[in-house]
Amino acid sequence: MDIGVLIPTGAAQWGAGGDPRELVAFGLAAERLGFSSLFVNDSLISPRIEALTMLAALAPATETVTLGTGALLPFLRRPIQAAQSLASIDLLSGGRLTVAVGAGFPGRFGRPFYDLSEVPWERRFTRLDETVALWRALWNGASSFDGELLTFTDLPPATRPFRAGGPPVWLGGATPAALARAGRTYDGWLPYPPDPADYASGLREVRTAAADAGRAAEDITPALFVSVRIDDDVESGRRALDDYARATYGMPLGELEKIQAVVTGSADQVLDGLARYVTGGARHIVARLGALDLDSQLRQLERLAALIPAVRSSADHSPVGL
Repeated sequence: MDIGVLIPTGAAQWGAGGDPRELVAFGLAAERLGFSSLFVNDSLISPRIEALTMLAALAPATETVTLGTGALLPFLRRPIQAAQSLASIDLLSGGRLTVAVGAGFPGRFGRPFYDLSEVPWERRFTRLDETVALWRALWNGASSFDGELLTFTDLPPATRPFRAGGPPVWLGGATPAALARAGRTYDGWLPYPPDPADYASGLREVRTAAADAGRAAEDITPALFVSVRIDDDVESGRRALDDYARATYGMPLGELEKIQAVVTGSADQVLDGLARYVTGGARHIVARLGALDLDSQLRQLERLAALIPAVRSSADHSPVGL
């Protein structure tokens, strides 16, 4: 059972006089407190430290934690250069990189970013899958690649990652098509469903698709992206998380809870909420801390760290192979 935390790279968390260089210290604190992974998100929603730049800074500073993207949007980058950057981070971290990817969202969180990147919105899922296939081909020494959208006939020698074949690549998404694709070709699944029952049913679909493709269930890491806030005063905590939701997404907490996994309340309530996802099969939790400054983020980090043993214990007592 792995429990990780999202590095608060957005300017909404470290801005207003904050120093983004303290994000490396935040990552080191999380490693000392027992978290097993540090993730970064990737977006153009608001000013932030760019995802791969953040991981490159964390790679030589940390020692044991997995470094991950949750989720990387490959269409924001040229695919061959992205493969080079990811291989470089894997090398600098000694093979500790995990790459979760996504194709973006409809509406203001997705299509405008394709326009900025000069990449067509149409066939975005094919483009995503082919980009990942191209990365894997480059990491394995390919000199050419022939896809429907991406074709290269004379590829230069690529930087090889630390691990043979490259870092594991997870898929974010929970549509029926995404579940099938995750099971067929990806190394992990990173959704954020508001209902733990939907997580359990989605994981069953992923594993069914994996079996149909001749893959074992253990070939795919069942992960979860979830916003977390712990407060003794539950109502005060919800107000703080509502401030976070409005600053980050421009929507109130009640709307965010309809589309993303959110667990908040007292320590016992948060433990119970996370345990429900663990019972549903989640084995790598990536927690986004709902706080709007680094000091508050650190306090939330410490409170969540205190729950790590109990969350891991809940995994020990949950059925395997749901």
